[in-house]
Amino acid sequence: MKLQCLIVDDEPLALDLLEGHIQAMADLELAGRCANALDAGAFLRQKRVDLLFLDIQMPVLTGIDLIKTLQHRPKIILTTAYKEYAFDAFQLDAADYLLKPITFARFLKSINKVCGQLPQTAVTAAGPSPIFEEAFVYLKTEKRLVKVILKEILFIESIRDYTKVITQDQRIIAHQRISQLEEKLPEDRFLRIHRSYLINRLHVQAFSPQYVEIGEKQIPIGRQYKDRALAILMEHRL
Repeated sequence: MKLQCLIVDDEPLALDLLEGHIQAMADLELAGRCANALDAGAFLRQKRVDLLFLDIQMPVLTGIDLIKTLQHRPKIILTTAYKEYAFDAFQLDAADYLLKPITFARFLKSINKVCGQLPQTAVTAAGPSPIFEEAFVYLKTEKRLVKVILKEILFIESIRDYTKVITQDQRIIAHQRISQLEEKLPEDRFLRIHRSYLINRLHVQAFSPQYVEIGEKQIPIGRQYKDRALAILMEHRL
């Protein structure tokens, strides 16, 4: 069963961004979007909502004020541009607290956190990470946007202002810097091991202190990334 999501924000661009993130998730479904807390309160009284993305600073009624009026609360992820509301989020028992602009990687991490707090029946049973299984991004090439399933990415190589994305079936030259792509990818799956390489940990077949093996490719581990990369790669050793 898909999680029904309601997004509430008085900024149209913020609503559009979250809607795009939700649509990229197989286990999420957009139940509605509201431009203010009053409309959100009315929506919550009428329809089932499993997960509420709620902006804090809104006119007339703030997100925090709305939470205090709710008798039956869904899981709540607070969204804001201000760091000082973190303590309020803690007091209100919010599932998570997202700072704008919300990257896809941070969004996915938050969703995984929420799913870990829900009964297993609330999430599609489709392997070790059902959300990641269907997640994707669109990469900008010369003439079009190309859809790429995240789990199929083997590694990403930087070529100055471009990146070469190697998947199980294709090679894509994307008009994005590797640092921009890194921000969009879930950090629990993708790992920067070199200034020129970002790898999908799912496809690592072997590694040493000097390199990582993915397929027939030996990818070097950069000196400044070495300590963190090896620590993360060794988490699953026997």
